[in-house]
Amino acid sequence: MTRGPAETLRFQPALHAPRSRSRAWRGASASQRCPGNHAAWGGGARRCVAPSAHPGAEGCREGGEPRAGPGVVPGVCCWGVQSLQLFTQSRSLSPAPRPDSRKTPGRVRADRAVSERRSSVAHFLSPSARTRTPAAPSGFGLSCGRPSAARGPSGSMGGARDVGWVAAGLVLAAGACYCFYRLTRGRRRGVPGLRLRPSRSAEDLTNGSYDEILNAEQLQKLLYLLESTEDPVIIERALVTLGNNAAFSVNQVTIRELGGIPIIGSKINNPNQSIKEKALNALNNLSVNVENQIKIKVYVSQVCEDVFSGPLNSAVQLAGLRLLTNMTVTNDHQHMLSSYITDLFHLLLTGNGSTKVQVLKLLLNLSENPAMTDGLLGAKVDSSFLSLYDGHVAKEILLRVLTLFQNITTCLEKEGRLAIQPTFTEGSLFYLLYGEECAQKMRALVYHHDADVKEKVTMIPKF
Repeated sequence: MTRGPAETLRFQPALHAPRSRSRAWRGASASQRCPGNHAAWGGGARRCVAPSAHPGAEGCREGGEPRAGPGVVPGVCCWGVQSLQLFTQSRSLSPAPRPDSRKTPGRVRADRAVSERRSSVAHFLSPSARTRTPAAPSGFGLSCGRPSAARGPSGSMGGARDVGWVAAGLVLAAGACYCFYRLTRGRRRGVPGLRLRPSRSAEDLTNGSYDEILNAEQLQKLLYLLESTEDPVIIERALVTLGNNAAFSVNQVTIRELGGIPIIGSKINNPNQSIKEKALNALNNLSVNVENQIKIKVYVSQVCEDVFSGPLNSAVQLAGLRLLTNMTVTNDHQHMLSSYITDLFHLLLTGNGSTKVQVLKLLLNLSENPAMTDGLLGAKVDSSFLSLYDGHVAKEILLRVLTLFQNITTCLEKEGRLAIQPTFTEGSLFYLLYGEECAQKMRALVYHHDADVKEKVTMIPKF
């Protein structure tokens, strides 16, 4: 049988095209296709054999011959050409099916739903989705910039990439949350405004860069280390740390309750002068607390021996004098120094400026207590003591020796003893202060160039 010219159009594959792939092809119902040609589709496009069997058959010539005109294929009726055009459009609108996959319509819809969900997640996590963009026309998916993740043969690969990026983002977010948790975890409750660090070992607490207030647990570790180690370097560093922390009132109580005062006090007998100094400094800070003085007073005699027998103007001597000064702020323990008053005046005359100032601070504490007046006035003092009242003496020293004279005179005046013949021996402090030489020096200081010195002289009752 001879085929017509339309045989080259290969119309036969249209029988196997899936109807669900094209809206245009689904729109061409059976009533719109040429029923006369429908029976002959298996052999290619033929002439219309039943021109009256479809609407518009009047366009076909009698005998099934198609009418001539533009766009008309010879040998095929106009409705056959229209069907061909609809099929061609449907083929161009939808991608060709994969030759190795034949899925049911339900499976196809499920695959499309999964692809659209992946595209939605990828679009939500993409940086471009965080900015407002005009809405895409319907039918083009959630993002026109990511068509491969929605449909087509490469959709599954694009979806896999999107899922990978989502997983990477979740891992990074989880890591950031964990780091933030580690940074904020274990914050110590204590004094506000202090930097907080995790717990350290006892030796780490002795590091000079550790400038925080220690808690009770850390102080206990440090005291145990101080008691158990024999390493002089660790002992010295531990004493420095304890001394720094003992400057705070809360730790002054904590160290006492932990039994730390005897542990620290035992180090003042260490032959290492540096360790002895650090132990005295720690006890000095602890002695600010009145209740701590009850436990520290047992070391007063030992400290006095070290101060007066040790190297002159040494760091140990100054540290011991500072501790004794704190211990004599109140009248409770001043009597423990009664036998050392003469030594104090000797140290005042032989020491340098720093030693003189520190000794005078201690003597001023004693001079304010009337119970210590006799002990001060009866002490054997060298006559060079009066040189401290010369006008060229440093102001910080001169003002203190004048205050010492004022305090002693005030105590005697309160007791009415200035008019009574004293019982002190010659060469005592009493004879130096109330002798003629001292009176001349007082009268000269009335004209001193410093106003504070002149005012202090006029405050002494005798002058």
